Amino acid sequence: MRFRHADALWADHPELSAGALHATGIDISADVTARVAEYTSRATARLAGTSESAFPEVLAWRRTFSRMGLKPTQYRCASESLLRRLRKEGELPRIHPVVDLCNALSVAYGVPVAALDVDRISGPLLEVRHALGDEHYTTFGGDTEHPAPGEVTFVDSAGRAHARRWTNRQSGHSAVGEHTGRILVVTEAMHEGGAQTVSDLLKTAAEELTAHWPTTTASAVLTRSAPEFVFGD
Repeated sequence: MRFRHADALWADHPELSAGALHATGIDISADVTARVAEYTSRATARLAGTSESAFPEVLAWRRTFSRMGLKPTQYRCASESLLRRLRKEGELPRIHPVVDLCNALSVAYGVPVAALDVDRISGPLLEVRHALGDEHYTTFGGDTEHPAPGEVTFVDSAGRAHARRWTNRQSGHSAVGEHTGRILVVTEAMHEGGAQTVSDLLKTAAEELTAHWPTTTASAVLTRSAPEFVFGD
């Protein structure tokens, strides 16, 4: 399978830094409690006396959302939403060991981290691109939506959208769950220094996954000149 960002997206957002990681051997047995606590404590310390809205990582995504015609305080990137929840409630929801770990890494590094069930993606291509308007997106409640033409989303070969408003909301269809065995982790940054953040996050994610599961990982930092990640069978 191939994962990539469309050329038009790199042209519109030359500041984009992106990375992807594929892992196998995933199940629900791992106990990531201590590691989640470690990463969320880093974020909590950073939030002390300030707000996530002041983070350069978040500000960069707010600017991106504004350029896309979205009101940043109405539609927040996933990392901002998680940081906001952490600041207000003092903890993050527990969903699945992989999701919990990715959410904790997201708040620790300040950038969106998506985890998708590979077996719920129709290959051979998953592309981040502007929607045509005929893609179908499944909410976590099971409803079907259609991203508006021009909206940035993750689209597979069957025309299924796996995100809304780029990094705002993932799809319930490919959400990691109890039957997930293979995952694709995607992280994207827009701030200055984002390439280093993405590289560091991918390295940390690979270390954590191999520490908690009998997994094999492969990853890549994506650029405009090398935009594609080939993984799996």
